[in-house]
Amino acid sequence: MVKKIGSIKERGGRGMKPELASLLEKYEQRILGQTLNLKLLLSAVLSGGHVLLEGVPGTGKTQMVRTLSSLLGGTFTRIQFTPDLLPSDITGSTIYNLKEGVFQTLKGPIFTNILLADEVNRTPAKTQAALLEAMEEKQVTIQGETYPLSDVFFVVATQNPIEFEGTYPLPEAQQDRFLFKLHIHFPSLDEETSILRQVIDKSFDTTKVQSVLDLESFLAIRKEIEKITVSESVLHYIMQIVRQTRESDSIRFGASTRAGISIGKAAQAWAYLSGRDYVTPDDIKMVAKPALRHRIQLSPHMELEGATVDQIIEELVGAIPVPR
Repeated sequence: MVKKIGSIKERGGRGMKPELASLLEKYEQRILGQTLNLKLLLSAVLSGGHVLLEGVPGTGKTQMVRTLSSLLGGTFTRIQFTPDLLPSDITGSTIYNLKEGVFQTLKGPIFTNILLADEVNRTPAKTQAALLEAMEEKQVTIQGETYPLSDVFFVVATQNPIEFEGTYPLPEAQQDRFLFKLHIHFPSLDEETSILRQVIDKSFDTTKVQSVLDLESFLAIRKEIEKITVSESVLHYIMQIVRQTRESDSIRFGASTRAGISIGKAAQAWAYLSGRDYVTPDDIKMVAKPALRHRIQLSPHMELEGATVDQIIEELVGAIPVPR
C-alpha cells in the first residue's frame, strides 16, 4: 500500500520530504565521496531527464546507478556498449516461432526503469541513435510496431575521459538530449579508505539495499515538482545565462533553447529537494554548470590558453546580475 505523501505547502514549505531525506541518506551511505553528484543525479531522474556520467574506470559509476535503482524500487539494466553492438540488441527484434507458426517480438534491455549505457562512445553512431531516439520519444519501434517505454525511464550513459582510441564521440546534437553531464572524481583519502574497509569487511552488498519509494510514489513526487513556482524574473535570469553563452567571445558554439528548459526543470527538482515550492537564483546557479558543460564549445583561443568549460560557465554566470 502506498503511503500518501504530503505536499510541500502542507508541510509549511520547510525541509525535504522524509522519504527523499531517507533516500539521500541511504544513498550517501552506500556511495561515499559523491554527495553533490548524488543529489544532482536524483534531481535529474525527478525532473524526467537523462544524465551523461564521465569518469575514469573504477570510480563507482555503475554502483551509483544500480543503487539509485534499488532505492527507487525500479528495474535496472546495464548494457556494455561495444563496436559490434547493433540497434536491435538494445531495442529488441522479431523472430519466427516455428512451434506456433507466428512471429514473436522479443523486447530488448531498453524496456526497463533505469538503464545504464556503459561506455556509450564505444559503439557506432547508428546504435547510439537507437538509444537516443528512445530517450527523446519514450517509445521504441520494432518491425514497424511501436511500444511505449515505462513512465519512469531514466538513462545514464557513461564515458571514459582518458581513452579515446577506437571510440565514436557523441555528436553535439545527441549530447544536447542529456539533462546533465556529471564529472565523477576520486573521493578523499578518508572516504576512499572507508570504501576499501567496506569491501574488505564484505559489508558492501548490493542485495542489502532496500527500496525507500515505489514507482507510484515516485511519479506522484514528479507531479508535485511540476508545480514548483518559477517566477518571471527567474525565467528571465535563465534565458540571460543561455543567451550569454551565444554572445560570449570565449564560446564558439552556445547553448540551445533546450538548455534553458533543462535548467528550469532541474532547478524545480533541486528546489523541491531543498524543501521549497519556488525556485531561487541559487537553484539556477547550482544546476547551470552540469546542464551547460556538454552543450557549449570553447573558442580556439580559450582552449589554447588552457581554460576549461566549467571555468567559463562560472565566469559567465557570475557576471549576470542576480534578480531580487
